[in-house]
Parts: sequence; structure tokens; C-alpha cells
Amino acid sequence: MLACHGGQKRLEEINVIEYIQKGGLLMWPILACSIMSIAVFAERLFYLHRATIHVGEFLKGLSNLIQRRNFAEALHESAGTPGPVARVIHSAIIRHDSPRAELREIVQEAGQLEVPKLERFLGMLATLAFLAPLLGLLGTVAGMIDAFGTISSNGGYATVTELSRGVYKSLLTTAAGLVVATPTFVAYSYLSSRVNTMLHEMERAGIEIVHMLTESRPLGGIISFQQPAETIAAERE
Repeated sequence: MLACHGGQKRLEEINVIEYIQKGGLLMWPILACSIMSIAVFAERLFYLHRATIHVGEFLKGLSNLIQRRNFAEALHESAGTPGPVARVIHSAIIRHDSPRAELREIVQEAGQLEVPKLERFLGMLATLAFLAPLLGLLGTVAGMIDAFGTISSNGGYATVTELSRGVYKSLLTTAAGLVVATPTFVAYSYLSSRVNTMLHEMERAGIEIVHMLTESRPLGGIISFQQPAETIAAERE
């Protein structure tokens, strides 16, 4: 059974190589697009997996520390947590004594700095998704040119074998381009949705941490309009 399985695997590898050779030179850039797509998707998936945290639980833990005004431990927790959400929160806790408007600006600037990190290589993935079928279409045109070139070189006549060679070449490149483009576009859509979700979490965390920091401040500097009891008694006398 193992020998049959190994022989079948070698036969499939040979068939793939034969398809690439029969498809022509444009099969190699399509193959390169597939390799780059897999590499980008794997890298982005690993990055987003590490950057994802449970925002609700994280904010709940920080809320207890901030209410006790234990900012040192809150900074330690936010610095030790990976991901853009934790970094946005960390930037606000460092300046916890700032006014509310300034805290909002700090959170917005920290979030804007995290956006390029989250969207890194997504543009490349989208480009590969559009490029692969275009390369397949170019291979189709090249195959048809080859087929009709064979007919014209033979005085308007060609055998079925000669004509089918060019058509077969054009179909192979088209199929290869679509096979690469379809999963690449699905991967791009999935990663884009993950990035959008994380952007919403950053916005939510920024709003809540600003609210926590401003609500935890002690009430001070309040002007009292009520006169002391001793002053009132002295005025009555």
C-alpha cells in the first residue's frame, strides 16, 4: 500500500511538471504568484493570530487597576501584552494625567501608527489575485496566436494535432491563472475582514481607556458656594 501511494504521488508530481512545461513560459510566473500568495497569507495569518486578544477581558482587568490608580501595574500589563490594541492602550496610560481631549488625540495617533502594520502585504496579495488571471489570459492569447500561426505557415492547412497544441496551451494557462487567483482573492478577503475587526477593536479600546482614565481621577478644585457654619453663625450675631 505504501509503495502504491508513493508511486501515485510521484506520478502526480510528474503530471504537474508536464502541465507547466506544456503551458509555456507564462506558467512559471503564475507558479511564482502562487508561491508568493501562500507565503504572504501564512505570514499575515500568523501575525494577526499573535496580535489578537480578548479586548473585553483585557479592559476589565485594566479597569480594576485604574480604579485603584495602580498605573504602574497597568503599564506593565499593557506593555507585556502583544498586539496593536494593547499598544494603543499603553500610549494612553503613559499620559494618564493629560486632559480628555489630549488623551483622545494620543489614542488616535497611536491607532494611525498601527494601521500600516496591520495592512502590510495586503496590497501585494490583492495585486497577485488580479495578476494571475491576466497572466493566464496572456497565455491564452499566446496559445491562439501559436495555433493560427501554425495554420498560416502551412498555407492555411493544419492537422488537428498541430491545431490542438496551441489551444491546449492556451487552456492550461487560463486554468492555472484562475486556480491561483481564486484562493488568493479569498485569502485577501479573509485577511481584510480580520484587519477591519481589529481596527474596530482598537477604536473601542481607545474610547474605553480614555473614559476609564478620566473617570478615575479624584474630584479636586471644586468651588464651594456654601458658607461655613461658623461664618453663618457670626453673621447672625
